[in-house]
Amino acid sequence: MNHTMTASSDLAGMRAADPASPKAQASSTPPQQAPARRPVPNVVFSILSVVLLLAAWTAVSHSSLIKPGYLPTPESLWVTLMDLVRNGYQGQPLTEHVKVSLLRTLAGFAAGVLVGVPLGLFTGYNARAGAMISPIMAFIRPIPPIAFIPMAVLYFGLGEVGKIVLIFFVSFNYVQANAHAGAANFPIAYRRASESLGLTRWQTFVRVVLPGALPAIFTGLKVALALSWAVVVAAELVGAQSGLGFMISDAALLFRIPVVFIGIALIGAIGLAMNLALNWLEARIVHWKGR
Repeated sequence: MNHTMTASSDLAGMRAADPASPKAQASSTPPQQAPARRPVPNVVFSILSVVLLLAAWTAVSHSSLIKPGYLPTPESLWVTLMDLVRNGYQGQPLTEHVKVSLLRTLAGFAAGVLVGVPLGLFTGYNARAGAMISPIMAFIRPIPPIAFIPMAVLYFGLGEVGKIVLIFFVSFNYVQANAHAGAANFPIAYRRASESLGLTRWQTFVRVVLPGALPAIFTGLKVALALSWAVVVAAELVGAQSGLGFMISDAALLFRIPVVFIGIALIGAIGLAMNLALNWLEARIVHWKGR
């Protein structure tokens, strides 16, 4: 009988140790992991930050922390915006003020790009040209654009030319610097590879240097456009009778604070839209960036 019990226990032990047995398979099966949570999209955090900012603004503007009139409530800004849309400002439609500022900005920006990009590529690709131009640009670049407003008024008067020249100076300054950096800092291995393939200097520039400099050029375009849009406000403070900068300065003198806030908000919204447009264009042209 003892032999029978021993055999039965041995058989049970063998079954338990057998990896093919159901119990062994059940015990060796790894525990199922809970499905991984999807990360929260970044757009949710962006919307949340805007909502929190609006909530804080509403709470502070309705409280007694700030005197009435110094910080308009969202409701008063909406009423003022509807009045500006219907009646305009100082006898001109709101769309006219926006259009005038946009035309000034885009005209000066386009002129700066047409001159700055070729010059920057040339000085970046040609060492001697870079040695001649770089000291001059290094001297001019730290000077704030507002410092040139009196000279623009002196040489070009209070008309449109002086404002466009001022914006041209800003856009040219930053576009040229970034185009120069993009052409000067492309890898030397690419230059040697193009020489080994028998490419001429012009072919190397067109097929190697220019595509390699495009990311830096677009960076310069975005910076230049943002600064040009900011400088147009300063340019319209002097002698202008239309534009968002004129609207802000005139409303501030008349203590129409809601109009000032609306002008500032329009500048920010239009600047954001132009930056998104440049990002879209960059994604289509420089599609290899970051890959």
